[in-house]
Amino acid sequence: MTVWRPSQQIRVKVIGLAWRGDRLLAAEVEDDSGRVKGVRPLGGSIEFGETREEALHREIREELETEIRIVGPWHLFENIFEHHGAIGHEFIFAAEIELVDSALYQRDEIHYSEQDETAATACWFGRDMLRDAGMELYPTGLEKMLSRWDC
Repeated sequence: MTVWRPSQQIRVKVIGLAWRGDRLLAAEVEDDSGRVKGVRPLGGSIEFGETREEALHREIREELETEIRIVGPWHLFENIFEHHGAIGHEFIFAAEIELVDSALYQRDEIHYSEQDETAATACWFGRDMLRDAGMELYPTGLEKMLSRWDC
């Protein structure tokens, strides 16, 4: 198991909001003991010299091996959080996307590898599913901007 701590510098990230009905595609987030504590949409860091659009296309291609279409407006929010005593600070660009590989919408679980080769699983989560399981949606503040969930 990989122990993750937030970078001690401000990060700029992108996430793609892929929907199957009212369910959002998101990856499991574990605590240090391996317990799933929440989920987050797929995406990652913007590299130097890369636009947010280029970064989102690259990140989803790396994770799911598919192209995407950006189909919604961009949203930006700031996320300052604590994870196991370490403070993280990030600015996140989020946009609704469609996955070009339509077969991915038929799969309940999508297994992939993170950039560091860590195995990861993405599933389609509804708001009630998360609440019933006592899991959070990350990054903090994302749930408030999801109009499909009528927060």
